[in-house]
Amino acid sequence: MEQLEINTGLQISKKANEVYEAIVDPNKMSNYFIAESTGNLVEGTSVTWKFPEFEGDVLIEVTKVIPNELISFVWEGAKGKKLKVKISLTEMPDSSTVVKVTEGKLPADAAGITWYGGNTEGWANFLACLKAYLEYDINLRKGAFEFRRGEM
Repeated sequence: MEQLEINTGLQISKKANEVYEAIVDPNKMSNYFIAESTGNLVEGTSVTWKFPEFEGDVLIEVTKVIPNELISFVWEGAKGKKLKVKISLTEMPDSSTVVKVTEGKLPADAAGITWYGGNTEGWANFLACLKAYLEYDINLRKGAFEFRRGEM
């Protein structure tokens, strides 16, 4: 059976080190994506994320970190499924950074298609919120998903 994998990306008008810090530092990440975290994303550690619009904690197992280039972790991206997430950063000649997110893989069945749609939406939102925060100091996520409280 065919396997589904999320692949999305966005260019941000900031240097790779600024983008990297905004992803690994929970004090910065709480300005655009999560409500809180138990710590920085450091290779070989686990942290717990809380989202403002969802109940419960999300365990993040950090598997690889290359400063200013890569953050990779495993999480329960779909119910009962541990999935690998890879966030790669590529600094461009104009000092902007291309951020790419991949997650997966799951079978192309009904459950996989539901996961693919929901998590693709989530990662595209993550990227848009990261861009708005870094370029304009705006938290796009604040209040955006109140209608989803309790769905996770």
